Amino acid sequence: MYRVLLVDDDPHIQITNEAYLKRAGYLVFRADNGAAALAVAQTAALDAIVLDVDMPDMDGISVCRRLREVSGVPVLFLSAYAKADDRIRGLMAGGDDYLAKPYSLVELELRLRLRIERRRQVEVGEVLRFGELEVDLGLREVRYQGHPAAFTTLEFDLLTFLARNPGQVFSYEQLHDRVWNAPINRGLHNIQVCMARVRQKLDRLCPGQNYIQTVRRKGYCFRPPA
Repeated sequence: MYRVLLVDDDPHIQITNEAYLKRAGYLVFRADNGAAALAVAQTAALDAIVLDVDMPDMDGISVCRRLREVSGVPVLFLSAYAKADDRIRGLMAGGDDYLAKPYSLVELELRLRLRIERRRQVEVGEVLRFGELEVDLGLREVRYQGHPAAFTTLEFDLLTFLARNPGQVFSYEQLHDRVWNAPINRGLHNIQVCMARVRQKLDRLCPGQNYIQTVRRKGYCFRPPA
């Protein structure tokens, strides 16, 4: 069951989209303003967000920029404006897709599903194992000797990307480009901070193992135990 947050200040649009997506098997969360959307995103493990552009107080572009500071969850913009400049503005803010109003509910659900599945790119149940460390891609859980640790969406995605490419060195810019879909000038520092948190959590979960290593002036690599 995919978990989707609908963000729109129009209750009719919210009710219509929610009803359709629930019939399609989605678990739906709702927010009618930007602040509420950010609050939900901090507490719910979301698979995607449908985000209206034109909202009072905080518009969808601003919400998306704030989201990209902490999450790489797919964002699909809804807007009454379909000009190229508007679409580019949304995508440059870190959005993944853009759908102009009025739109087909069938197309909305299809675009959501494709974005979610493209991001996951894994079969449910696939587990990466490195000695006693397990990265469960289906459950999106990290375990060591059977003990789980909590990783945010972006932290988990960074760890998974490195673990899928053991021994390869990646710079911050490469990690940003391949894991986090956001403008580099707004997200590079946050990637650095997030990468530091991943290493700290791994150190607490499996002390002394040093799975992620720093390669001076080049970046990071994942080195499983021999």
